Amino acid sequence: MTPYPPDLDRWREAGRIAARARELGLRLAVPGARRRDIAEAIEAFIRDQGAAPAFPANLSRNHEAAHFTPPPDDTGELAAGDLLKVDVGAHLDGAIADTADTVEVGGSHRHENLVRAAREGLREGIARVRPGIRVDEISRAVAEAIRARGLRPIQDLTGHSIERYLLHAGKSIPNVPGMTDATLEEGEVIAIEPFATNGVGRIANGPFGHIARFRSVPSGTDPVLSGLYARFRTLPFAMRWARTPEEAEALRGARRYLQTYPVFLERSGGLVAQAEHTVLVGPARGEVLSALPSGD
Repeated sequence: MTPYPPDLDRWREAGRIAARARELGLRLAVPGARRRDIAEAIEAFIRDQGAAPAFPANLSRNHEAAHFTPPPDDTGELAAGDLLKVDVGAHLDGAIADTADTVEVGGSHRHENLVRAAREGLREGIARVRPGIRVDEISRAVAEAIRARGLRPIQDLTGHSIERYLLHAGKSIPNVPGMTDATLEEGEVIAIEPFATNGVGRIANGPFGHIARFRSVPSGTDPVLSGLYARFRTLPFAMRWARTPEEAEALRGARRYLQTYPVFLERSGGLVAQAEHTVLVGPARGEVLSALPSGD
């Protein structure tokens, strides 16, 4: 049996903070808003709550499925009808919560079926969570809910297990069945992450999404680079998080230590909606750690 995190209250608090940050991002997504301003507001809120971003706020739009965060010089504005995925993470000493939802900018509801498909896939997946269940059963529930609305799950994007300072800890939670033989264990923390699309349901790599992570501990005696690794460890970070010109220069020279993330694009140009919660596998069912606290 996988033990529960010894500091479970920290994981729960990270979930509450991430939930509030997600809702903030959804509220700020109005016509004329800049993605950079929304991302910085989300990340500032997380820090103001005493946590740290577990990864840069991902604000992927329309056929962008995931992994876009604004660069430092981004000036692009949201337009009415944009389908914006607000994917945020918060951590407290490495205890991570990862959560997402989708908003149609301007509230025209033209793509309500797509948004509902992702949310219903998430709801049905969470309803299956319990110790010993085959992950494939969760995947089947997600896929069936999305297909029931005449749409497709994106088959090459998955949810994932989470461990301390490890956002993707090794176990995948696919959005279609037939891709894993894994089972869930009591005490695990997982993210269930449906993506629904009116396209073909596959992704392609797009341009650099302005996100990176250290894939190895930097060698040498550069104190600036060592300080950056101490800040971010193995978690993804935004290039705009460099606080000084010296930090920006150190990152430019550290590419051999870094993994960079491309924007994931729906391969046929289809629109994409996403919904996600972080879930603790409890003794009888899942506990949603990233639900909005009652009263908010």
